[in-house]
Amino acid sequence: EVQLQASGGGLVQAGGSLRLSCAASGFTFDDYTIGWFRQAPGKEREGITCIGSDGIWYADSVKGRFTISSDNAKNTVYLQMNSLKPEDTAVYYCAFAPSFTSRSSDYPYWGQGTQVTVSS
Repeated sequence: EVQLQASGGGLVQAGGSLRLSCAASGFTFDDYTIGWFRQAPGKEREGITCIGSDGIWYADSVKGRFTISSDNAKNTVYLQMNSLKPEDTAVYYCAFAPSFTSRSSDYPYWGQGTQVTVSS
């Protein structure tokens, strides 16, 4: 069974940085994608980036500020978040999909969320 563990959230001032980690285990797929999503209070879940064998995708809202990377030896995907803004405040989730996709409905496995709060 695929399991995902997200960590690294916290409280940071606007303009600051955070790095989230997503440790994945329990899969044997040769082709897969790890995506990061976020959900702010009262808003729908938003896909912000994903990484897979087909490449990397970023939402316009985070392009140029966030960087996704992977350490295959550790089965861990990182999300480096720079120049954080108050509107980045949300619960951040990582998810696993067996193909390259940015649609949350295509991700059958989800980790627990980690809270990111950006103060102004």
